[in-house]
Amino acid sequence: MLLAGLVLVLLLTLAGPVRQFLAGRAELTRLAAEGTALDQRVEQLEEQLQRQADPDYAERQARERLAYVLPGDRLVVVVDGEAVEGDAGTVPEPADGDLPWYEALLQSVAVADGDEEPSE
Repeated sequence: MLLAGLVLVLLLTLAGPVRQFLAGRAELTRLAAEGTALDQRVEQLEEQLQRQADPDYAERQARERLAYVLPGDRLVVVVDGEAVEGDAGTVPEPADGDLPWYEALLQSVAVADGDEEPSE
């Protein structure tokens, strides 16, 4: 009986440290996986830095994203389904009856405030 009680006390004493040991191993496994994922992210960012250091890549991105053109190049911009050719930044002039967007905005604010009657 005394031996059974002693074994029981020993098992209860060892239960806490064994549980902490297993929890620590699980935490180490999780942290190792997170470290591997972060290492992969670092490699991706280093590759991106190398790409961005290349002048050809920067030129290609400026052409695609910002519609930059080199001197002598011809820019074609599609506005409202119509192809418009010209230098960078050219847009056809509005028709006589059309207001520029900023004037139309100010006019709509004035109408909303009741300062003006709507013009048609």
